[in-house]
Amino acid sequence: MITKTYDGILIRDFLRKEQDFSKRILKAIIHDGGQILVNDAPKTVRYQLQLGDRLTVRFPKEQKGINMVPENVPIDIVYEDEAVLVIQKQAGVATIPSPHHRVGTIANGVLAHYQKHDVPYTVHVVTRLDRDTSGLLLIAKHRYSHSILSDSQKQGLVKRSYFAIVEGIMDRKKGTMKWNIGRKEGSIIERVVSAEGQRAITHYTVKKEYKSHSLVEIELETGRTHQIRVHFSHAGHPLAGDDLYGGRKTELNRQALHCSQLTFEHPTTKECMTFTSAIPEDMHRLMNL
Repeated sequence: MITKTYDGILIRDFLRKEQDFSKRILKAIIHDGGQILVNDAPKTVRYQLQLGDRLTVRFPKEQKGINMVPENVPIDIVYEDEAVLVIQKQAGVATIPSPHHRVGTIANGVLAHYQKHDVPYTVHVVTRLDRDTSGLLLIAKHRYSHSILSDSQKQGLVKRSYFAIVEGIMDRKKGTMKWNIGRKEGSIIERVVSAEGQRAITHYTVKKEYKSHSLVEIELETGRTHQIRVHFSHAGHPLAGDDLYGGRKTELNRQALHCSQLTFEHPTTKECMTFTSAIPEDMHRLMNL
C-alpha cells in the first residue's frame, strides 16, 4: 500500500530507489513475462503512484539450469519465507550440480521442495558450502532477493562463523590470516596462497586444545573458494580429514569444518536475522578422542 511519503512517485523510481530493484530485474519483469499491477490493473513503470494504491509485482517464470532437476534429496530447513531459505546442510552432499556431482545435490532437493509446494522459482545460492562442509546455508528464493543479498554480501553484510578442528597446537591463539588465494596451476579444484590471487581474509580464535588437535572458531571477511582450508594449511595446521590440503583422514573422513552461525539483513523486511547450528556429532567424536 502506497503511503503519503511516496504519493506522486513513478513506479520505476519507487522500485529502483526505494525497493532496490536492479535495472536487470526490472527489465526482466517488463520483457520476460512479469507483471506490474496497481489495484489489480496492469501499469507501466511510468505510472505515477497515488496515496492508497496497492502495488503488486509478479516476477517472470525462472529458467532452471540443465542439471537442475527435482530430486528426493533430504534437506533440513531451518527457516523459510517468501524470500529466503536457510538450510542445515549435511556433510557429503554437494550444494549445486557440477561435472563431478550432477545429481543428489542440495539444489536438486530444494527444487523438489519447491515443486511440492508450487514455488515457481529456481535455486539461488547465496552462501555456498563445499561438499564435505556441514552447517548453515543461505538460499534466495527469487532473483529479487538474490540481487539484494548478493549486494549485501559484496559489502560484507552477510556474516558467517565456522568451527574447524585443525591439526596441531597453534602458536598464536588469536589472529587474522591475510593471504591472497588463487587457483593452483593445472588443477580445476585446488587453490593455493598466491600473491596474484584474490584478496582473502580469515579471522580466527582457538577455543580449545587437545592432544594433537585444536578447535578453532573462524569468521570470514571474504569468501574465496576453499579459503579456510587453504589458509590453515598454509599456516601449517590443515583441517583434520582434509587430505586435499594435507590433513589426515585417520580420525575423520571429511574436512572438520562446520558453518555454525549465519547473520544477514532480510532482503525485504530489512530485519537482522541470525541463525546458529551446533557442532555435528562426527566432529564431537574427534574432539573426544
